[in-house]
Amino acid sequence: MASCRFPYQAVIFDMDGVIVDSERFYYDQLDEMYSAEGIFVPREELCRAVGASYKDFKSNLVRWFAMGGVDLSPEEAEARYDAWAAVHPADYAALLNPGVRETVAELKGLGVRVALASSSPMDNIMHVLEVCGLSDAFEHVTSGEQFLESKPNPEIYLHTLDLLGLPATSCCCVEDSVPGIAAGKAAGLTVIAKREDRFGFSQELADAVVDSIADILALSASR
Repeated sequence: MASCRFPYQAVIFDMDGVIVDSERFYYDQLDEMYSAEGIFVPREELCRAVGASYKDFKSNLVRWFAMGGVDLSPEEAEARYDAWAAVHPADYAALLNPGVRETVAELKGLGVRVALASSSPMDNIMHVLEVCGLSDAFEHVTSGEQFLESKPNPEIYLHTLDLLGLPATSCCCVEDSVPGIAAGKAAGLTVIAKREDRFGFSQELADAVVDSIADILALSASR
């Protein structure tokens, strides 16, 4: 049963843009990398890629290199990106969104189960959780690389619900991007969006929009 102070039995968190404010970092990282290559990638292109699956991310890398006349295979494009990222690594601990650890701990204290479902590769997820002090925070951790299609395909959420053994109607997810919100809705979840105004996309399909992760604790007043 859900806690009398919280209306859901479980909360499934996205990672990028929700647990860590990484979307802006990745946007700037890609902009800087392609600029260093002498390739101009329009802002609209980079914004549309926010929240994309890693499979789509690799396809975008190839396409954007091609815009500058550089023809690479997906593996070659990924290697170029990995080399750049190794020299310009993300400080995920500094990117941890305010209130995440406290909110997860409070939910668990209320008897609410917490899981994580991210389109990122599992090794990246594990690294982020470790440096942010969240290695043991989530009951289940699911990566988009486990499936043929990640978000906006709902399979990642349907699989996480199976792991939890709970119906979608008893759970909510916390998302930020268009693909993530669409995946949550398609899975039948109540979707809470962390407000994101920097990339020009709409969060109108979400059931609620919060300004901070801690604000999800007030959901009991709205249901």
